[in-house]
Amino acid sequence: MSQPPNEPQLTEEQLRQIEAEMERITVDDVLLQTLVTLLNLAARKAGLASPPGEGPPPDLEQMRQAIDGARAILPLVEQRHADQLGPVRDTLSQLQMAYSQLRGQGGGQPPDEGGGEEPPEEDDGGGGGEPRDPEKPEGPGPAQSSGRLWVPGQ
Repeated sequence: MSQPPNEPQLTEEQLRQIEAEMERITVDDVLLQTLVTLLNLAARKAGLASPPGEGPPPDLEQMRQAIDGARAILPLVEQRHADQLGPVRDTLSQLQMAYSQLRGQGGGQPPDEGGGEEPPEEDDGGGGGEPRDPEKPEGPGPAQSSGRLWVPGQ
C-alpha cells in the first residue's frame, strides 16, 4: 500500500529531532501550554479579541467549556508553579466575570432559570414547600457548594 500523495515524508533526521523533542518535553510543559491555549480560546470565543461590534458573536458554550477546562488543569500545575500563575489566575477570573456579564446581557439562559448547569436542589426532608424567607441567609447555594460557582479569588 502506498502513502497518500499529500502526506509529507519525514527524513530520518526529522524523525530524530521529533524524538529528541519528545524526550525533552514534560507533562508540565504540555499542561501549561494547554492552560494558556484554553484561556486564549475563551477570550476569542467571548469576542474579546475583536473590536466591539466586529467579529463573530460570543459563543458562550465554547467559552464556558474553555474556562472549565482551564479550571480543571490549574490545580495540576499549581503545586510546582504557584509563584508564576498569578497572571493566569487573574485572566481566568476576568474571563469568568466576562462570561457572567455576557450571559446576563441575553447571551444565554441564566442558570437560575433552568440553564441546566446547576444540579437540582435536594429535598432535605424538612417539610418541603415552605416559603423561603428572603431576609434569612441559607448558606452557600448548590452551585457554590458543588464548586461549580465561579467566585473570583477562591
